[in-house]
Amino acid sequence: MNITYKTDIKPIAQQIIDLYNSAGLKRPTDDAERIGKIYENSNLVITAWDGDLLVGVSRTITDFYYTSYLADLAVKLEYQKEGIGKKLLYLTKETLGDQCMMLLLSAPTAMEYYPKVGMDTVQNGFIIQRKK
Repeated sequence: MNITYKTDIKPIAQQIIDLYNSAGLKRPTDDAERIGKIYENSNLVITAWDGDLLVGVSRTITDFYYTSYLADLAVKLEYQKEGIGKKLLYLTKETLGDQCMMLLLSAPTAMEYYPKVGMDTVQNGFIIQRKK
């Protein structure tokens, strides 16, 4: 398996939808236009590819100097446990630099994963849920 990582490409909506569905990420995958807009408005996208197949993505919203929100980290099911997610996190943090913190909201099924890859648990957050 020869995985390549890219920072200069935003995948098309259908590639992202296929990835999210495979990874089990709960996103509005029945709305390709919304997925497209989500990526249009994200300012740091790092992708993992097996040839022409999108197998992983890290999607971040950031100012690059102080704060970032890692909105998505997804790896196709059949590519999980190969270090792709960890590499995407590393590349994201490397791009952001040491001055910028990286925050994420974890899916319940991934709560045990993030401490294993060096992230700290936070207890001081608040949320207003989306309506759809």
